[in-house]
Amino acid sequence: MDISSFNLMRNELILVGIVLVLLIAEIFTKDENKHRLITMGTVLFGIATLINFLPLQEGQLFGGSFQTSQMTAFMKSVLNMAVFIIFLQSFTWLKREENHGKIGEFFILIISTLIGMDFMISSGDFLMMYIGLELATIPMAALAAYEKFSEKSAEAGIKLILTSALSSGILLYGLSFIYGTTGSIYFADIVGNIGHNSLQTFGFVFFVAGMAFKISLVPFHLWTADVYEGAPISVTAYLSVVSKGAAAFTFMIILYRVFSTITVVWEPLLYTLAVATMTVGNLFALRQENLKRFMAFSSIAQAGFILLGIMQGGQLGMTTVVYFMLIYVFTNLAAFGVIAAISEKTGKENISDYNSLYKTNPGLSLILLLSMFSLAGIPPVAGFFGKFFLFTAAGAKGYYILVLIAVLNATVSLYYYLRVVKAMLIDKSDTPIATFKTPLPMRISLLICVVGIFFIGFASFIYEYISKISFGIN
Repeated sequence: MDISSFNLMRNELILVGIVLVLLIAEIFTKDENKHRLITMGTVLFGIATLINFLPLQEGQLFGGSFQTSQMTAFMKSVLNMAVFIIFLQSFTWLKREENHGKIGEFFILIISTLIGMDFMISSGDFLMMYIGLELATIPMAALAAYEKFSEKSAEAGIKLILTSALSSGILLYGLSFIYGTTGSIYFADIVGNIGHNSLQTFGFVFFVAGMAFKISLVPFHLWTADVYEGAPISVTAYLSVVSKGAAAFTFMIILYRVFSTITVVWEPLLYTLAVATMTVGNLFALRQENLKRFMAFSSIAQAGFILLGIMQGGQLGMTTVVYFMLIYVFTNLAAFGVIAAISEKTGKENISDYNSLYKTNPGLSLILLLSMFSLAGIPPVAGFFGKFFLFTAAGAKGYYILVLIAVLNATVSLYYYLRVVKAMLIDKSDTPIATFKTPLPMRISLLICVVGIFFIGFASFIYEYISKISFGIN
């Protein structure tokens, strides 16, 4: 292995470099100039995001522990785009007086978690996956508790670290059974030794339970709403999109690469989780008033839809999940961007606060309307195509009852997504949110999201490209 081989870790090494640059800049920047770190971190990360789209050779490092392919590189690019949008949406919030002096920490913590997620996606053995998981989790708890003068933020950080510790313990316990019965932690070695051994099945169930915590699958979702509500909005957006996306990508890759020979075990398990997650997420979303809790249960329901694609078990399944997550990035971040802009200006986060919003802020209202339509799967926005392909993937495998349940749940979701639209366009308010001008970075982020919501659904070449690089799965 020569030094050129490390180009396989291009994205991870660039992100480490950005962290080091920000650490040095944090030390040598005077207190009155700390706000410059916001622009520096965002620009550097934007460059890293563009670089990751450049062609990359495929291969492996460290005896197969780290593996790079076109698909894993594309997954990382999806996560990078999401983080870049979140950085743009965080500009105004980071300039608040209470965040002065800890701006650098925000960028360093988020990029550190992203590095861990990248290692999870590229892992070729369970040790690398677990190290990446811990690297992604520990800084995330600090992010949830970022607002040190907020009791809810501190509570969110405590709940996240405790539930993450429990889920990591469950996951590691399951992996110990798999290692004990197969004699290896490498995916390539395990796949030839996985059968219907009861201990292996037991270990697999624990592995699924541990990953289900990270993806917020029912009944492992109980931490989600409280953490989303207590964390800062930018961190909530990160948890909802980037953290969930990385966990879903990793879970799918390992299912396909390692456990493809025991589909008879994991198909009924995922079937049950999908039905429970879609149903519970939708039913609890119906009664939410706080928009962050509303988006939490919405994301839980969306995780149930993602399982439809994962259960397909092949190239079609991977293609639909990655395509859906790409759409989900722009759709969810458009909603969180509007929520963040309004919360930053007014401090209001309840649905009823948005009554008559269209009269005073028509631009933000239309963006949130597009986001709600996309989340609900209403044509012609991209969310419709994402869900359509997920349903198609599940139907191609013969899960017709599951598809019917998913369609019914999608119908239920229309009600609570349209509640937000009704509040903005129809419900009256004597004191609506006053007209205000959204800061330029926020406007740029929302423009990117709107373009994504419209463009991706009709850009068939994107789906075809994802399908082309979804190889080596069966």
